[in-house]
Amino acid sequence: MLKQGSALDRYFKISERGSNLSREIRGGFATFFAMSYIVVLNPLILAGPDSSGNTLGFGAVAAVTAFVAGILTILMGAWAKHPFALATGLGVNAFAAVTVATNPGLTWPDMMGLVVLSGVTMLILVLTGFRTAVFKAVPDGLKTAIVVGIGLFIALIGLVNAGFVRRIPDAANTTVPVGLGFDGKLLGWPTAVFVFGLILTIALVVRKVKGAILIGIIASTILSVILELTLHIGPSVQKDAPFNPQGWSLVAPRFTEWSAPDLSLIGKANPFGAFEHLGVVAAALLAFVILLSIFFDAMGTMVGLANEAGTVDKDGNIPDVDRVLQIDALGAIVGGGASVSSNQIFVESGAGIGEGARTGVASIVTGLLFLVAMFFTPLINLVPFEAVAPALVVVGFMMVSQVGKIDWQDWGIAIPAFLTFILMPFTYSIANGLGAGFIAYVLIRTVQGRVKDIHPLMWAVAAAFVLFFAVGTIEAALGMR
Repeated sequence: MLKQGSALDRYFKISERGSNLSREIRGGFATFFAMSYIVVLNPLILAGPDSSGNTLGFGAVAAVTAFVAGILTILMGAWAKHPFALATGLGVNAFAAVTVATNPGLTWPDMMGLVVLSGVTMLILVLTGFRTAVFKAVPDGLKTAIVVGIGLFIALIGLVNAGFVRRIPDAANTTVPVGLGFDGKLLGWPTAVFVFGLILTIALVVRKVKGAILIGIIASTILSVILELTLHIGPSVQKDAPFNPQGWSLVAPRFTEWSAPDLSLIGKANPFGAFEHLGVVAAALLAFVILLSIFFDAMGTMVGLANEAGTVDKDGNIPDVDRVLQIDALGAIVGGGASVSSNQIFVESGAGIGEGARTGVASIVTGLLFLVAMFFTPLINLVPFEAVAPALVVVGFMMVSQVGKIDWQDWGIAIPAFLTFILMPFTYSIANGLGAGFIAYVLIRTVQGRVKDIHPLMWAVAAAFVLFFAVGTIEAALGMR
């Protein structure tokens, strides 16, 4: 039992933020279960060979992904004191994989070197105060839109991960991009697990049961294990096997044997290799895209989670925001240097916040679980997406409920806010939503004749995003694609 006023309580401000030790521990577990899939998914994304025919190795990527996530998340909790967990960011890792696959002269160390350089640049921007200044320059209405957008985004992630909503493959482009279940129908026991978990979690949240989200995850996991042991459902995608629409989304719940972690990828990145193999212009463009993505993804995620946790003060500022941004920048440096791509704040931290986490204690718990997972993977392989997805949908609802704070009568805020929160889920990117919103805000305020309302830094950010969106055209013009 944590004593109010103790050194631990004062350092993490547990009582001050209306929390307690049991909530923080539950929140740490909930966040870990919600994002542990990255240890399995990241090796799959980074599985391809580079121009030299070399691969990073599934086991090594999995071990280092867990190790780096654990260290950075503990650091976030101990130094920045926020319930934000970090791991390899989806988006940058996919960009890295596609770039390596489509550039014959590029190797994995070269690509990860660009991630390191982007992180170093980011750290400089943080230390000089530029990144914090940009955060403060964003209008309150757009900050609220970021919260709403992330809520919609993580809800969609939950629905897609559970197979409740699926992408529709259609070469003729004649149908909508997503639909209900498989071929318009809900199929399989894994989807039933999701529906069970969603109904249970909603019921527990409505009844204000302590630990509602974690109880939902555990109950759904138990049901998943029972179903897999008795029915042998298997994953939806397996090597050298046809797609199984009624299988588990990625992880079929199972116990696995102990294996020693392989950390050999640490220190393999080559920061200047891409400049040697691709040329200065091409390498600089790639680094710019990475920089913009990690710059604004983290800012958007941080704003959304802090608002949901209630740690934002009356002036809209986040306590110790500089420390949060420093660790986020360090995530790109360390993640790239360890060859697992940039690490960033995960929106799934909202699962822990929804469970009541308000301080860095929850992050320390999550980080320790990642370090344990590096040695023992049963916990990770035991919890399927379908068991965690209900938590993401419920937390998404909690975040979207803030939409009423936007001034819908002021179109200079309302339209940019709308673009911000619809494009985050529709493009599966926080940065894309931010970019569209920032550009629209500058344009509309200018058309309204209210240029004085635009912070000078918003001009710079909008211009950077114009360049960000135009990278493909620029590359085509330069003959790079």
